[in-house]
Amino acid sequence: MNDNASLALGSARGGLGGLPQRLVQDGVVDEAAMLEAIHSARERKTSVVTQLVSSGAAKARDIAVAASNEFGVPLLDLDALSLDLEAVRLVNDKLLAKHRVLPVFRRGKRLFLAVADPTNMHAIDEIKFQTSLAIEAVIVEDDKLQKAVDKAIEQVDNQMSALTDEGDVDLESLEVTGGEDELDEKIGRDDVEDAPIVRFVNKVMLDAIRRGASDIHFEPFEKLYRVRLRMDGVLKEIAQPPVQLAQKLSARLKVMSRLDIAERRVPQDGRIKMKLSKNRAIDFRVSTCPTLFGEKIVLRILDPAQATLGIDSLGYEPFQKELYLKYLAKPQGMILVTGPTGSGKTVSLYTGLHILNREDTNISTAEDPAEINLPGVNQVNVNNKVGLTFAAAMRAFLRQDPDVIMVGEIRDLETAEIAIKAAQTGHLVLSTLHTNDAPSTLTRMVDMGVKPYAIATSVNLIIAQRLARRLCTHCKQPLDIPKDALLKEGFTAAEAAGGLKIFAPKGCANCTDGYKGRTGLYQVLPVTEAIARIILAMGSAVEISAQAAKEGVWDLRRAGLEKVKNGLTSLEEVNSVTVE
Repeated sequence: MNDNASLALGSARGGLGGLPQRLVQDGVVDEAAMLEAIHSARERKTSVVTQLVSSGAAKARDIAVAASNEFGVPLLDLDALSLDLEAVRLVNDKLLAKHRVLPVFRRGKRLFLAVADPTNMHAIDEIKFQTSLAIEAVIVEDDKLQKAVDKAIEQVDNQMSALTDEGDVDLESLEVTGGEDELDEKIGRDDVEDAPIVRFVNKVMLDAIRRGASDIHFEPFEKLYRVRLRMDGVLKEIAQPPVQLAQKLSARLKVMSRLDIAERRVPQDGRIKMKLSKNRAIDFRVSTCPTLFGEKIVLRILDPAQATLGIDSLGYEPFQKELYLKYLAKPQGMILVTGPTGSGKTVSLYTGLHILNREDTNISTAEDPAEINLPGVNQVNVNNKVGLTFAAAMRAFLRQDPDVIMVGEIRDLETAEIAIKAAQTGHLVLSTLHTNDAPSTLTRMVDMGVKPYAIATSVNLIIAQRLARRLCTHCKQPLDIPKDALLKEGFTAAEAAGGLKIFAPKGCANCTDGYKGRTGLYQVLPVTEAIARIILAMGSAVEISAQAAKEGVWDLRRAGLEKVKNGLTSLEEVNSVTVE
């Protein structure tokens, strides 16, 4: 070490004080490492304690014990404390992130603040000023504190209880998109910004989110106005506002979704974004339709969280999940998802896209419209008025160096041919079709005019699906069904004779008519060589079904009975969504 360096080190030693001096004296860290940590902390604008722990110069536990002894401040283990969100909410999250401190609990006029460095008086003074409370510092380990602060900020930000209770949220100031369209002479600006109307509409939307609804229906009739929610696939009436408010309600909803308020003769489509917190916003797809007594308006709730639920939450049987993941991993080919409207096709496709959405993969989607925003995926809304059809979007994608293409629906021969061409030229293509089951999807494509050899060489997997309501775990009750009836429903003799336990809905405060949530029923059909030969021979859906059964593919009915056998849904529900 040269003379200048020695002189600088000596000067710095003489300047050590407070916690750094105690850590050096106790042998927790040597002087050279401490001086290096102080220098690095200043450069990185972080605390000395955090710098020591992150660099590995000292253990967080040893620093916490030394600080507690030096300053006589209590030492707490954060792992033994439950997070008090009420205390956390007292302090602005920007201050928590800036100073990396955490309110742990409040006692009267005192707020107990977890810190790793009790000499950080700047943090204590700022929080004291913001809360007008006396601050009592408690020492915790730095590494645990960093994780706890991040977790606390996230939980407070995402906590829905503060947003779904009318008493805890300002329904008038809730942030939603707004339009500035020209207003009808009969409907003034005061009408659409009328406080009771604003509160009512916002409350209905928040209630729908809280109750897990998929759609909200605002329906005008001659002598009544009705609001219904679709929950678990079933519509339930939740309100009957005065019929005189019909025009004000429709005007308010149209302003929120940037639609033309003056136009009430033709259907319109729009969107609303409701910001629930800093990190969570819910989109609503809005559709208006003129009826005899005013405009019926339907809001489809589009929650981005659905796309990231994960494949395990969708209800695939283990062998079906393995098949889906296997064909998602292939670099080329086509995966088709089929089923009626509202059967969960979009969520199945988006779950696949979420799995494929990596830095090294270029994904493009064409949808009508894009329902869920998925960062990292290039999403295009088709617009037939300007010529941006599914087929036109697909052609554009093929010039965009794609790896994965998702087309919302194959509606015509042109789109089908482009999709098949893409699947045959090194791209993975995902799409949907409206057919009853997987085998009929293949024959439907032939009916559209697609050549059988093109289908046999490009389609890898077909998933047919339905959604069945899930029995409430709190109130479901066992049902006694005779063996003959079980056999008639489709259960095997072994299942019927083996003490099969079937449950039925009852209804309680935790559910809707005995059901809460939905689960998927799936028929997952890989296009094997044998099935490809049937397609090439122009075979029927019945032949394809027979071959699929030989290969162990479950039809939708069998998948539904398995869910009944496992107590997830009722026989009545499976009968309503599948064909025997």
